[in-house]
Formats: sequence, C-alpha cells, structure tokens
Amino acid sequence: MSAVAVGLALVAAILHASWNAFLRTGADRLWSITVMSLAGSIITLPLLFTVPVPGAAAWPYILLSASLQVGYSLFLVAAYRHGELGQVYPIVRGTVPLLVTIGGFVFFGEVLGPWQTLGVIMIATGIMSLSLGKTRAATSSILFALTTGLIIACYSTVDSRGVKLVEEPIAYALWVLFLFGIMITIAFAVARRGLIIDLRSPLTWKAAAGGVVAMLAYGLVVVAYAYAPAGLVTAVRETSVVFAVLIGALLLGEPLTVRRLLACLIVAGGAISVSL
Repeated sequence: MSAVAVGLALVAAILHASWNAFLRTGADRLWSITVMSLAGSIITLPLLFTVPVPGAAAWPYILLSASLQVGYSLFLVAAYRHGELGQVYPIVRGTVPLLVTIGGFVFFGEVLGPWQTLGVIMIATGIMSLSLGKTRAATSSILFALTTGLIIACYSTVDSRGVKLVEEPIAYALWVLFLFGIMITIAFAVARRGLIIDLRSPLTWKAAAGGVVAMLAYGLVVVAYAYAPAGLVTAVRETSVVFAVLIGALLLGEPLTVRRLLACLIVAGGAISVSL
C-alpha cells in the first residue's frame, strides 16, 4: 500500500470523526446533515467545470453512490438519536472493512495477503469491541448503526470500481458529492415540506463548515482508491474510530475507559498490519 494512500486515508479518518462529532451534538441532526451536504454541492458546482466530464461507463456508479449516501445519512441520523458518538460511530465503522473486503473478493476478485487480512480482522474486532458491554447504546440505535455500516460498505465498493472508470479521480468525487447534496436536500424538503436556512444563524455556518470537512474526508478517500485496493484504504480509514472516541471523551464528556483504550490500540495495530 503506497504512502500516498495511507496518508490520504489517515487524514480522511480525522476529518470524518470530526464532522460526526459535530453532527452528534446538533439539535436537529437531519437538518444539520442536509445543510452540510448542500454546502458541499454549492462548493463543488464551480469545480465541476474544471475537471473532465466522466464517461458513460462511470455514471451508473456515480448515481448509485450518491443515492446510497442519502440512505447512509438518514440511517446515521437515526443511529445518533439514542447513542453516543463513542458508541454509535465504532459500530458504524466497524462493519465496513470486512464487508468491503468481502464485496471486493466476491464481486471483483480482489484478494488480500495474510497481513492485510489480519489487519482488517483486527480493525473490525477492535472497533466492534468498543461498542459492547453494559454501557452500550440502545438496541434500536445499534440496528440503525449496523445498517449504516452496510450502506457505507456498499457505496465504498461502488466507488472503488467507479473511480477507475474516469480520467481524474477527483472528477468522480466531485460529481458524487454534488448529486448527493442535491438528492438529500430534495428528500428533506419532501419529508419536512420545505427547507429553511437562516444565513444569519451561527448554526447555518457551523453546518456549512461541517459540510466542507465531510466533503474533504470523502474526496480524499476516493482519490486514495486510485492508489490502493478498496479493502486496504477503507481499513486504514477506520482508524477514525480512535479519533472519534478521543473527541467524544475530550469534547463531549463521554467515558474513556481502559477497555476503550485497549480496543483503540487493536485498531491501530490493525492499520499498521494492513499497510505492511
């Protein structure tokens, strides 16, 4: 796995944990994630004219990825309704590495070596162990989180193939981000009978800033897919759970136990194993 792919995935991990922390603290999380996504669409719109237009073969992947991310957002909001960042986020991310790797193997013939396989298993085990025990989230929250992880695995697999069908990986990411923001805005407007955005409100600008962070996190991962197999990139990105647990403890007042610390070390060890 190249140093470029590792670096991109690790930065994306930090950014991803950060915007999830923002979303977790919001009063109306569906509104927050909608404004975040719409901000991404506004930012990417002028950039679309600076990159080559994807060919016909890539568009089914782009549309499917954008649609799946709408579903991912809705289920993530539902998961955070009754669970802490340090509970929900590990479950969401913990289901992804193995599912992406299995998807790559079953559908696209990608095969991982023994060190990579061990790393993926370690990451998944460490992340899932963070969400077990007496202080675990409510059952409904766990089920929503598991479904969210499944959707992430699906669109990650789609992205890993679709990005290889375009001349520039960034073009693929920009179109997905743009369409995703439009789609979730339409979904919100239909569900809530309109979308009110007050440009004078600090919450609006905080949500917009969160959208920029989320956009960068996604874009970096898509670019990383061009340098390494999907299972490896996704596995390294799952170190975001370490940052999420630390953010939850330092900024949100969530418990940071010895068990959680040990699980984080397992995740970090898995990330190192994956990059061997």
